[in-house]
Amino acid sequence: PSPAHLTMLPAEMALRPGVAPYALPSDSLESARPSERRRLAHGDTLWLDAAPVRAGFAFNGQQPGPLIEVARGSEIVVAFANHLPDSTAIHWHGLRLDNHSDGVPGLTQPAIPPGGTFTYHIRFPDAGLYWYHAHVREDIQQDLGLYGNILVRIPRGRAAPVNREQILMLDDMLVGATGPIPPGRESPTHALMGRFGNVFLVNGRPDYQLQVRRGEVVRFYLTNATNARTLNLSFPGAQLKVVAADAGPFDTKRLVESVVIAPAERYVVDVRFNRAGRIALVNKVQGLDHLFGRFFPEIDTLGVVEVAPGTVAPSFGRAFASTTRDSATARELDPYRRFIDQAPAKTLVLTLATNNLPFVTERLMQLDSIFFQPVEWTGSMPMMNWASTGAQVRWILRDPETGRENMDIAWNVARGQPVKLRLVNERRAFHGMQHPIHLHGQRFLVLAVNGVPMRDLVWKDTVLVPAGSTVDIVFDTSNPGHWMLHCHIAEHLSAGMMMHLTVD
Repeated sequence: PSPAHLTMLPAEMALRPGVAPYALPSDSLESARPSERRRLAHGDTLWLDAAPVRAGFAFNGQQPGPLIEVARGSEIVVAFANHLPDSTAIHWHGLRLDNHSDGVPGLTQPAIPPGGTFTYHIRFPDAGLYWYHAHVREDIQQDLGLYGNILVRIPRGRAAPVNREQILMLDDMLVGATGPIPPGRESPTHALMGRFGNVFLVNGRPDYQLQVRRGEVVRFYLTNATNARTLNLSFPGAQLKVVAADAGPFDTKRLVESVVIAPAERYVVDVRFNRAGRIALVNKVQGLDHLFGRFFPEIDTLGVVEVAPGTVAPSFGRAFASTTRDSATARELDPYRRFIDQAPAKTLVLTLATNNLPFVTERLMQLDSIFFQPVEWTGSMPMMNWASTGAQVRWILRDPETGRENMDIAWNVARGQPVKLRLVNERRAFHGMQHPIHLHGQRFLVLAVNGVPMRDLVWKDTVLVPAGSTVDIVFDTSNPGHWMLHCHIAEHLSAGMMMHLTVD
């Protein structure tokens, strides 16, 4: 499907990917059920399986998979069974867990074949919002529904009070006139920009609704589970306060207009609904008409909050309005600010190489280098993107010191000695695009973007690097093992954009 307000060249409309379509699960299967919350205590075992459902995959028959809720410091066992037609593995995204349970075939475990089982031992040293997802052909398995959230609680009373909580996994799916568009079987399609969907989903459904009373403060836990789409989320007509990111709280909680959340990132926001009526959760971005160099607004409603009249009790308006600095978090994070002025110990250049792309694609990409967009917010070149495969596009992480690329890079770093890493997203690449870079098994702080120090620090495991930008991070190297670093646009990962490092 192509956006109605964009002009597509006839030669572009004729493009097709040179791979066979992946056979989607049958419509005769049962539909997935909504996610169920599983509160697990230290030492508990979760039985988890992956299996086909109608037109997709699911964990325990649920999309998203079961919401795992645990206390910080606890450990659980996950007994996993694979009932998919393909091999798979589960990555426990953002957790500083033991390396053998990280879920990376070829690095920490063998891929789990159809009918196979694997036992994961998961520990939760840090409070925060995490998630789990398939880590084999994410462009297929994650996109078809194999993902779920993990909420690691801090001791009661440590967080600011709210009236209620909502845990939202945000996704999109690509649907044509006859149903979902299948991914590529032997190689990913949409390898240039990643697969942008045209139907938005909240917790696996397209019709999210919430009823609250006027004055309520609602804590939203947001996870971006899309393949490629960076979201710019807001609640027009309500007050929005960002309080935490991937792996911990901000040292200062601030009122904001919107929250930008890249694939695999998580944010926790408190929202105060001060007026009665209908408040929409919207994604408000600007697309680029690459043929004419014209920007256009794009606003999509992901859900609706109905605010009833009357006043809520108890009221947490005073706590919501407070923006005082969290002294405990600041004491933990401030020592890392010394790395802002230090030279990076390591650098990675983000770029790509292409071969045998269609003539029309190469010509339009030359125009694209003129009309530059640091973040590609929406799929405004759908046909040429669909037709680009992993056989034609290789996304690259390059070590400029050695010239090595992707899995030929093998860094060794010492445990307990923080490492400053500079990520340089090449502006003049064939198609410069943003990359959400994810580091397994460690947490890091974003120190600076384009040389400008960050005002507020927060522990993260994924950072968005816009095209043409430089981002400095420091990771704490506290967790020994062999760890992946990769782009979390699923098609870029499947097209090679990954490396590994060892914390000795």
